[in-house]
Amino acid sequence: MTETFPPKSYEPIFNVPPVVVATVAVLVGVHLFRMFALSTHQDETLLLTFAFIPARYSTDSLVSGSFPGGFGADLWTFFTYAFLHASLLHIGLNLAWLIPFGTAIARRFGAWRYVAFMLITAAAGALAQFIGTPHANVPMIGASAAISGTMAAAMRFIFQEHGPLETWRAGAGDGAAYRVPAMSLLATFRDVRFIFFLAVWIGLNILFGLGGLSFGVEPGQQIAWQAHMGGFLAGLVLFTAFDPVVPGRELDTEPSG
Repeated sequence: MTETFPPKSYEPIFNVPPVVVATVAVLVGVHLFRMFALSTHQDETLLLTFAFIPARYSTDSLVSGSFPGGFGADLWTFFTYAFLHASLLHIGLNLAWLIPFGTAIARRFGAWRYVAFMLITAAAGALAQFIGTPHANVPMIGASAAISGTMAAAMRFIFQEHGPLETWRAGAGDGAAYRVPAMSLLATFRDVRFIFFLAVWIGLNILFGLGGLSFGVEPGQQIAWQAHMGGFLAGLVLFTAFDPVVPGRELDTEPSG
């Protein structure tokens, strides 16, 4: 006697959305292009043109006018700095955080909202860096601010009942897990799991800011912790504006366990 059983249907845990794969490909492609296609001088010019440099906005015309790109660069560097990285270690660490958190946000937001969200949180990180170090003339590069935004946004829904963490523990991903109603901002700050994550994350950034942890002294190797904070705060607050999921109920009382 033989019996047949229908195959189980579930979404693989590590099924990375195409838009996240494309993000990884672009970041890696840009870095490889810089490594193998540009001379040292060309790469320095590219950095000065597309990295975010707070001193570019200095009231001292001699300082602000010394950077290439003109008015256009004054605008696009709020975004383009996120596509550049200092080293393979730098980009590798960023991708290690981007893939899980970016996947969660892309599955919930969809491709276009994900792209817009990443760009806006990158710009928020640049703005925070400018506010914190308005006269710095060292180029800031890296996608960390935008990735910090995805971390913060994911905190609004991954802890929910039947959410991504619960289905992950069960051994399989479930598309519906990324459409559970999100916690309100107030409820998020009442969730001890979020508070623990936030404490660890802020603690690491404080160590970076005090110089306790660093990749080095070259441009892009010192941690731009202000940008991380700006991206994280923007992601946490702007989540609702991007979230396409209509909440089923207010969650201002107690977070789901």
